[in-house]
Parts: sequence; structure tokens; C-alpha cells
Amino acid sequence: MFKISLSVPKQHCLSLLITACVSLSFGLLALSGAAGVDGALSKVLGFYQLNTEANLALLRPLTLLLFSLLALLPWLAFFKPGYSGILALLLLITALPPLVSLTGSIHWIDSLGGFPAIGSGQGIIKYAALVALAGYWLRPFHQWQHWLNYAPVALVLLWIGGMKFTAIEAQGIEDLVQSSPLLNWLYLLFDLQTTSNLIGVYDLLALSLLGIGLKYKPLFWPGWLMCLSVFLTTQSFLVTFAGAFSGPAVLTGSGQFLIKDLWFIANLLVLLRWQLHQSACPA
Repeated sequence: MFKISLSVPKQHCLSLLITACVSLSFGLLALSGAAGVDGALSKVLGFYQLNTEANLALLRPLTLLLFSLLALLPWLAFFKPGYSGILALLLLITALPPLVSLTGSIHWIDSLGGFPAIGSGQGIIKYAALVALAGYWLRPFHQWQHWLNYAPVALVLLWIGGMKFTAIEAQGIEDLVQSSPLLNWLYLLFDLQTTSNLIGVYDLLALSLLGIGLKYKPLFWPGWLMCLSVFLTTQSFLVTFAGAFSGPAVLTGSGQFLIKDLWFIANLLVLLRWQLHQSACPA
């Protein structure tokens, strides 16, 4: 009984943090959209052959409205769970069109042979995190929910982590790593490609430990902390990388790419919530 009663405030705090992550990300994306930063919108519309000026003029305000609602609805669902279904629906509406666009060639790197060498799609696959979060708001303690929330974390770490072994990705992350006091010391010890390789190895190890930890509990915490550190580090780039913001609260395209990692932090918090629930339940 003591373990169950102790878990209640923890569960409440985790729900609050999940809400804050999703709301903050969409709030900043909405502000950036209002300032004219489209992010990946034009590329996604290009897949659907809708990237004309007329369509962009129509869809920009609709996207802004959608993101504004998604900044507000998590708080409404937190205080009034009846809004959870609407929130889940809007998350799916937001996630599915970009994810479907991955079936086209626009997001792949031709010079590396196309699929699975992912280019602009690195920002697109992050929308998979919203599908898992939609499931969380619909059925927070479904028996398979933890695997659904693990899946996008594993997907992005496997895919983007795997790209770290390519020269084009090693060069692509150089400015980010160089700006970070958490990572730039690696360049004092290793060359550009080796540093990128080490980051890739870390990503792959983190997702593996967490996946095994969902079944073998002693590995849950090492895997969870390693995965969390990846996404917290990317959020630190918003502070250290000069190209993350173009003005107060206005994210650049790079900043929009980085802020979406809050969705993965939210999924990791859902996994932690599940772990605490499992620990509190009698065997």
C-alpha cells in the first residue's frame, strides 16, 4: 500500500511534465510559423504536389491554428481528461501526412543511394513520436503502450544514430557539436568522423539497453537515462547553437528540428510513468 500511495504524486508530476513538453514544443513551433518559418511544410506539400504559393498561403494559417491548438489542448486534457480524445486525434492529424511523405524520394540522400540514407526526413521521422503520444492520451495504461512509446525512440536513435557513421552526417553535426560544452571536447581527442561514430555507437547502445530493459528490469534505468541524455543534449543546442533562433522565441529551421526532440522526452516520461506503475502494482 505504501508503494502505491507513494507513486500517486510521481505519476501526477510525470503527467505534468509530459503535458509541458508537448505544449512548449507546439507553442514555439506556432510562434515560429507566425513569424514565417515554414520548417518542413513546403517539402511535405511537395510530396503531395501542393507546394504552390496559393496552397502555402492557405495551409500556413491552418498549420498555425493546428499547432496553437496543440499547445493549448495538453493543458485542457491534463485538467479535464475529456479533452484527451480530441488531443489524440489532432496529434494523429499532425503526424500522419508528414510520415506518409517518407514514402517519396524527397527526404532521401541521392548521393548515398537514397533510402535508407535519410536527409530532410530526419525531421519528418520525429512525427512518429506524436503517434505514440496519441496512444498515451487515449489509453495511458494499455498493456502494449510501453512498446508503442519505445518504438519512436528506438526508430530515431537507430536511424539517425546509424547515419552518424556517414561522412555527410559527421559534417552535418559539426557546428552543433562544436557549439556544445557537453560534446566539443570530443574534437580535442578524435577527428570529425570518429567523433560522429562514437555518438552513433552511444545512440545504438542506448536504444538497445532500453529495449531490453522493458523486459529485463535491471537494464531499464541505464537505458532510460542514456536515451534521456541524448534528447536533453539536443535541447541544450537550443542554447549553445547560434543558429537555433532568429529572434526572441522564433525558431529557425534548425531550431524547429531540435525542439521536436521534446516529443521524445515526453515518450520517455511516459515510459517512466509505466515503469513506476509496474513497480507499484503488486506482483
